[in-house]
Amino acid sequence: MTDNVKIGNVLHPVADIDAAVRFYTDTFGLATKFVDGDRYAALDAGSTTLALTGPAEDVTGGVPAASFKVPHVASALTALVRGGGSVVREPEQGPHEVRAVARDPWGNTVVIYGLR
Repeated sequence: MTDNVKIGNVLHPVADIDAAVRFYTDTFGLATKFVDGDRYAALDAGSTTLALTGPAEDVTGGVPAASFKVPHVASALTALVRGGGSVVREPEQGPHEVRAVARDPWGNTVVIYGLR
C-alpha cells in the first residue's frame, strides 16, 4: 500500500480563511491554488499543499496535522490501529473526499483521506 500513499497536504486550522490566505501569501509568497469560501483554502507550498481549514472544516480539534492520501481509507485505519494508533473520527464523507482522523501511537493527530 505504501507505493500509493503520500502526504497530500498539511492541515492548519484557522479562525479566518481570508486573513490566513493573506498572511501566508504575503509572508511566504505562497500561491493560492483555490479557496472554498470560509471553509478551506489550498496554498502551493512546493512539494506539498498548505491546507487552511476554517471552523466548519476543522476536523482535528484545532491542531495542525499531516494528511495522508491513501487508496482505501478503511484499510489504512485498520493498519493504523494494528500498529498501535487510535481512531478519533471514523471515516466520513467530506465535501471533496472520504476522511478520518486518527492518532499515531505517540498521540500525534493525522488525517487519512481518499477519493469518494
